[in-house]
Amino acid sequence: MFSRRPTQTESARYRTTRSMKGSKRSFRDHAVGKTHRSQKSQKVESPPLGSTLTSAIITIVCGREQRLFAAHEDVLCLSPFFAAACRGQFQEAHSRRINLPDEEPEIFSSVLEYLYKADYYPRLSYNKRRDSWELEDQNVAAGRGSVESTIYHHGMAGPVLKDTAIYCTAEKYGLEELKRLALRKQGLQSGIQCSTILNSARYAYANTPDTDSKIRAHYLTLIIRSRGTFKRSGTMQMEMESGGRLFFDLFVAMCNHLDDVSSAA
Repeated sequence: MFSRRPTQTESARYRTTRSMKGSKRSFRDHAVGKTHRSQKSQKVESPPLGSTLTSAIITIVCGREQRLFAAHEDVLCLSPFFAAACRGQFQEAHSRRINLPDEEPEIFSSVLEYLYKADYYPRLSYNKRRDSWELEDQNVAAGRGSVESTIYHHGMAGPVLKDTAIYCTAEKYGLEELKRLALRKQGLQSGIQCSTILNSARYAYANTPDTDSKIRAHYLTLIIRSRGTFKRSGTMQMEMESGGRLFFDLFVAMCNHLDDVSSAA
């Protein structure tokens, strides 16, 4: 349905606040920039060498079903959120157990996989022949079969895009590189239903701060680029009638878009 995806420049154009357009950067350029930034920051999202697999084991109790996860303390502490928990700032830290009753186990599993492997399934791979990034083949990947791009969150009435949920969880846990990865992966998705996009957009708005300029701008751009489809959507009409910050931002972004068109004419 949405086979044409917006470029970074287009995404910036539809943000609610205008900003200077930057030059396009490849994933390789981004990796180099990340290396330079990590040397200046204490929040380095790569497992510490040496002690990673010998540190204490922390038990994480996740979700309403209290699903159990186990992880090394040094790996968890890559997240400021869990570093605080392991230092005893959470009541349950003394028992080396952290309770996350509102977390979805499927999403936390992906976060944990990222902390150990710097990626989560389906992984991002570089296609040299096409000179582009893509998600690994879900049908042949180590016998794991296909992977759904959506999840069902207990706080939402319908499906939510998995990468959006991971982005929001990364925001909560202070994992900036995971946010960038989730956003890039979501940009590779296509054929998503209008209702799923709108539900995911509402989820993103409910679980990110108003200062967020990435995932929110992504949804505004997507809706504007596919406005011909959305204006015929009954779901879109119902969502707009219920209102919310999303649709005010959408109005401002569309005004900016019209201003750009007028200026170019």
